[in-house]
Formats: sequence, structure tokens, C-alpha cells
Amino acid sequence: MPATATAPATVAATPVAESHAFAALRELFATRIAILDGAMGSLLQTHNLTEAGFRGARFQNHAHDLRGNNDLLSLTRPALIEEIHAGYFAAGADIVETNTFNATSISQADYHTETLVAEINTAAAAIARRAARAAETAAREQGTPRRCFVAGAIGPLNRTLSMSPDVNRPEYRAVTWAQVTAAYAAQIRALVAPAPDTHGQPGVDALLIETIFDTLNAKAALFAAENVFHETGVRVPVMVSVTITDASGRTLSGQTPEAFYNSIRHARPFSVGINCALGAAAMRPHVGELARIAECPVTCHPNAGLPNAFGGYDETPADMARVLRDFAEAGLLNMAGGCCGSTPAHVRAIADAMRALPPRKIPPHHRELRLSGLEPLTVS
Repeated sequence: MPATATAPATVAATPVAESHAFAALRELFATRIAILDGAMGSLLQTHNLTEAGFRGARFQNHAHDLRGNNDLLSLTRPALIEEIHAGYFAAGADIVETNTFNATSISQADYHTETLVAEINTAAAAIARRAARAAETAAREQGTPRRCFVAGAIGPLNRTLSMSPDVNRPEYRAVTWAQVTAAYAAQIRALVAPAPDTHGQPGVDALLIETIFDTLNAKAALFAAENVFHETGVRVPVMVSVTITDASGRTLSGQTPEAFYNSIRHARPFSVGINCALGAAAMRPHVGELARIAECPVTCHPNAGLPNAFGGYDETPADMARVLRDFAEAGLLNMAGGCCGSTPAHVRAIADAMRALPPRKIPPHHRELRLSGLEPLTVS
């Protein structure tokens, strides 16, 4: 594990202003069910890129294998990444995620490319922004103006703060809080850095901390984001999405959805939701649990079913759209999209299914003491 800078122990008390996109995103979520894009990684796999395809000209002599480092493609295959973003915007997505799911020093260390973190994140944000502007321009020329947003994708890391990788040493951790917060801060700093043509506004419109399996990692990302906001003086919306790993209805670190929400509620996330591990139908009770308690928008972007014997995904666009429409008709959703195995066709079907349905109503704030371990405890 490479050494990383020590993260600040506390958040500095500097005034922070909301970014320009904050109000526009609030309006979108209040007006209708927002549409998120679909998968990036599984779509890239369909291109069957070789080792040379990942390396490009720049990294021909890199000393370590690079195949599978999807984030690096923002540097070596930017046109391919922009094409995928464009496909999702064309399918009806309001928001696309940057190609930065593993773009931290901790995850990039597997490929010996941790020194490229700032460049990867900055490039990925710029690529997604180009696709967003192209989609906005095309819509304006057709007489149907739209706003297209970019969310900085922040993955869960390949190291966990809550669990030991060694069954014989339960006290051992492969990474420290300081290393995790520093790694996340470096990624977030690059994602929100103003691009030359953003008039001083952040490079991304929001951050999406997603596929969370360890709540402590998520808290480190939230802490890092808050530090960066105080460094820059500008805050962007922070969306949070957890993953339920199996039929037990818990995260890998053991929490129920309500306990998870209690653990991160203090950060006042812009939205909270569930994504990835399960197919849409199996997510219903867990999304319902969040919809009952969350004082913010609730989101869901499931896989296109569970992987089959060949590593593929079998849920059709119509399958996913039907299940997510049921969620929306029950008043559970403020944003819907797709995760692993989903494609622009899935997103188009989901957008069509959501079009006439109202967004979930945000419940009023209740002043209660909400605690959590693996289970929630509410003292009313």
C-alpha cells in the first residue's frame, strides 16, 4: 500500500457557498423522477479491449499490466468514454457519472498508477462535461432545451476500514482512516476543481459516493468531501448509495439500510439510495425502508439482475423498467437508473417508464435521536 498524505483531523470552519448546480438539481428532483445513467464497466467489457487497448501510446512501456483499469481509459481512450456518456444522454439520462469509480490512489496502486489520480479525475470530469454540453446543444437546436448534469463517481475502494483481510488477525486493517480520507480527498479535489470553461464552478455538478459496502469507508469519503468543500469554499451536492450484498438485507459490514442511514444522516446527503448487488425486484423492501425514513431524495440504480453463469446479466430493459415503475408508483423514488449490466437501452426504458410518474414526497424532518450499530435505535 503506497504512502499517502495525512488527512486533516478536523474540518476547517471556513464559509462555504453552494455551487450553481445545487439549485438546478433541487428543482429537477422536486419536479420529476430524475434519470441516472447505467453501467460503465460492463459496457466497456463489451469492447474487448486488449492490454494494448488500455495502454494506448502513452503507457506502452508501463512496467505493470493495465488491462482492466477502466479509469485509465479517460486518458488513453477518451473518445470511447465520451461516446458512452453521449449514449446515456441520448437515452434520456439527466445525470451521467464520471469514469472514476476506482480513481483513488488506493485502488490505482494495483496498477502502479497512483501518481495519475489527479489527472485521471480531471480528465474524466472534462470528458463527461463535453458530452453534457453536446447533449444540451443538440436539445436546444431541436427546440427541446434540457439541462444535463455530471456526477463525480466515487467507489468504495478495494480496502476496508471495518474488516480485517486476515481471518487470523481480526484486529488488523490493510489501510488506515488517515490514508482513506487522504485518498478520497485527492480524488474529490480533482473532480471539483474548476475547469477553464466552467467560470469558476466545480468540474462536476455533484458527487456520487456509491456501491458502499463498508459504512466506515463511506464516512471517510463524506469527511473528505467536507474538508475539500471548506478548502475550496464551494459545496456540491453529495449523493450516497449503499449496496446490499445478499438476502440478509445488510451491507457487507453488517448494517441494515436504516442503520446505515442513521450512520451518515449527520452529513445531510443530497440523496440516499441503493445500487448494484441485487436485481431490481430484490431491492424493493430495502428501498422501501429508506423511503420511509430518509429526509432527502431516495435513489435506486440496480444491476440488470444477478450475473449468470457466463458473467452476463439477463434482465431486459423492459424487465428493469417494469420493476422500477412499480417502485415509483408506490411513491418510493426520486431518481432511477442502472448499475452493472445495464445499457443505454435499459436507461431509455426506465426513462420512459418514469415519465408520467411524480417523485417521492420528502417526509418532514423529525427531531429524534437516531443511533446505529448493526441495527438502528431511534429514541423518540
